[in-house]
Amino acid sequence: MAISKYNSEGYHDPTTYEALKTIEKEERAAKRTANLYKPDEFRPLVYICSPYRGDTEKNVEKARQYSRFAIESKAIPIAPHLLYPQFMDDSNPEERYLATHTINYVLVGKCQEMWIFGDDISEGMAREIALAERRGKKIRYFTETMEVAKR
Repeated sequence: MAISKYNSEGYHDPTTYEALKTIEKEERAAKRTANLYKPDEFRPLVYICSPYRGDTEKNVEKARQYSRFAIESKAIPIAPHLLYPQFMDDSNPEERYLATHTINYVLVGKCQEMWIFGDDISEGMAREIALAERRGKKIRYFTETMEVAKR
């Protein structure tokens, strides 16, 4: 349907014309986007907060499970303790500080939510939780078996 530059009485009406053209353009863009992304496809970026130190092998496996749970819950997980040990040395104090303070602080800021798993809150987790609280992030608690926990 063509949009006329003239109103129903035949007078030139550029304001209405431009407004209707803008609406038509937005509707076309929305239709194109709707074909690519469905409204239920929004996935928040969530920070996976769980222990790393101690039994690292067991804790890494749990972090993988928690990340999978986030994917199945229609979220995008960020689990720094799965990524950074791949190329950073946790036993090096400078690298550990860089990962646990500088990098993790940036990542917490980028995420919409923080998901905390388990009852045992490590010192590093406590710092991350405090940061998320200061930044007003949505915080959700889960048990080790990935059930919603009461807090």
